[in-house]
Formats: sequence, C-alpha cells, structure tokens
Amino acid sequence: MRTSKTLSITLPPEMLTRAEEMARKEHRTMSELVREALRQYERTQWWDSMNAYGRPKAEERGLTEADAVSTVREVRRRRAQARPAAK
Repeated sequence: MRTSKTLSITLPPEMLTRAEEMARKEHRTMSELVREALRQYERTQWWDSMNAYGRPKAEERGLTEADAVSTVREVRRRRAQARPAAK
C-alpha cells in the first residue's frame, strides 16, 4: 500500500480563490484538484514530447497531419500481418 505524503504549496491569492471555487463546484478536495492538475500536466508533457519526436520524423517522410490516421492504420495492419498466428 502506498502512503500519501503531505505537500505544502504557495499560490497567489487569486489562483487560490479560483482553485477553491473549482474544487467546491466539482465536489472535490483541494488535494484531488491538485492531483488531477498534475495528471493533466503529465499528459500534456507526454504529448509535447511525442510531437517533438514525431514532427521531424513526419517531415523526413513528407507526411502531413492529414496523413497521420491512414499511416498509423497501415503500420498497425502490417504489424498484425507480421505476427505469428496464436495457437
């Protein structure tokens, strides 16, 4: 079992007021609100790093955003065909 740790943070008064209002409207504790904000931040950072990797690769191959869905589908189709059949 994981144990929680206490973290003390300092927020500007206006930000704290907004955070308290959000927590109240969503029936959340401040801890829940901050945890969700950190999860969202992590997701954003992950997407940013994936884009930083993928954009140059796409440019090398002459692909545009419009090509992304069909290209991913094609790669997945080829990988599925290359896998040995399950016994």
